[in-house]
Amino acid sequence: MSDTKPRIQVYTTRYCGFCDAAKRLLKERGLAFEEIDVSDPEKKEALKARTGWRTVPQIFVDGELIGGYQELAAKDRAGKIGSN
Repeated sequence: MSDTKPRIQVYTTRYCGFCDAAKRLLKERGLAFEEIDVSDPEKKEALKARTGWRTVPQIFVDGELIGGYQELAAKDRAGKIGSN
């Protein structure tokens, strides 16, 4: 991981266990992130149009979609959270 802090955005909805797990993992690692709630159907549809994904969380690092919780957890296990 580089010395510069990555810009992390986590697109979430209410009552989402994987969203909660992703936010918890980032907090445990001391990584700041912006949470964007897309519970509103219009916001969720706009996100789907952007990425093609229907599910959340959708996690972006420095503007690049890295995936959801499972991909974030895999990057964490590899010591690569925040690297593209």
